[in-house]
Amino acid sequence: MTADGPDDRDDAPAPAFLTRRHMLGVGTAAAASGLLRFPPPVHNGQPQSAPDPHMKVLRTPESRFRNLADYPFEPRYVHVDAGDGTGARLRMHYVDERPAGAVKPSGQTILLLHGQPSWSYLYRHVIPPLVAAGHRCIAPDLIGFGRSDKPASRFAYTYQRHVDWLREAVFERLGLLDVTMVCHDWGGLLGLRLLAEHPGRFRRVVATNTYLPTGDQDVGRAFHAWTQYSQRADPFDAGTVVEAGTISELSPAVKAGYDAPFPDETYRQGARQFPLLVPITAWDEATVPNRNAWAVLQTLSVPFLCAFSDHVILLPQAPNTDDPSYAVPQPDQWLRERIPGAQGQPHTTIADAGHFVQEDRGPELAAIVNRFIESTR
Repeated sequence: MTADGPDDRDDAPAPAFLTRRHMLGVGTAAAASGLLRFPPPVHNGQPQSAPDPHMKVLRTPESRFRNLADYPFEPRYVHVDAGDGTGARLRMHYVDERPAGAVKPSGQTILLLHGQPSWSYLYRHVIPPLVAAGHRCIAPDLIGFGRSDKPASRFAYTYQRHVDWLREAVFERLGLLDVTMVCHDWGGLLGLRLLAEHPGRFRRVVATNTYLPTGDQDVGRAFHAWTQYSQRADPFDAGTVVEAGTISELSPAVKAGYDAPFPDETYRQGARQFPLLVPITAWDEATVPNRNAWAVLQTLSVPFLCAFSDHVILLPQAPNTDDPSYAVPQPDQWLRERIPGAQGQPHTTIADAGHFVQEDRGPELAAIVNRFIESTR
């Protein structure tokens, strides 16, 4: 296909939530110090207050993705408008797995959206059981993550651009309809915006450890400490972050899988920028669009299920875990109470799972999704 449609070739040149005690002293120090102001973004060693005039784009070498643990999926690609006004295109990777052989297709399409700092690798234990149940599974890598292109300047990443990139990929390029969306972390911050904009394209939603913030809620000291950590940690390794947000101990091979998209710091700008894009005041860029999205979400009867974990922590372990100022809000309650389609649904708490529930309890999450599909067909 051309750049305007699915492109499954790979012939182009290659150009939070935390909990573990051993996770990096810098985050704990930031929390303990009370330094809650965000440091200015840094580009080429200098603070920068304006976007780069041209978008430089990096592409992780394909060699970084060879022989990944438990990730046998064929890479597929679409191209989306970079959004810089030049007509440039960015390559977005996605997994597209369908039932084959004796498995009877269910006709259901599941869109699996990851968050920070993960990629479709997060769903490697969720996809196979869902495909075995007859469902088509699509798991894109957000721009800046996974096998997708990575603008080198953090100022290329805005909340609205992420929404636009994802919308173009899944609706305009892949033409998805009647979607079951499973959204996690930033996957919800983007996916719930799409749900509000295009409710007719969705059949049902499963939200796990996510929310749609508007800047009207107190995010608490925990989120500020996480933001501090995300800006100051050196290195800011995805595998370490994911392991900190799990109950399980990750093997070196699995941690390497999460680190694969980021050969060095220049590739991490999207991951660094994500926490700064979360609306936490009335003046943030995404505050009004997210409020508008909520005005729609509060009217929707699309079946909506919350499947959150029982260990949702937002930062490296604080010096005093009993400090109530580090309490983490439970956004699943907000979702259940505010979205009509969530009323009367079998919401569940997944036991013995951290923020990255797909890593701790992937097959269990898949079973929850499959049961929800069967009960709402």
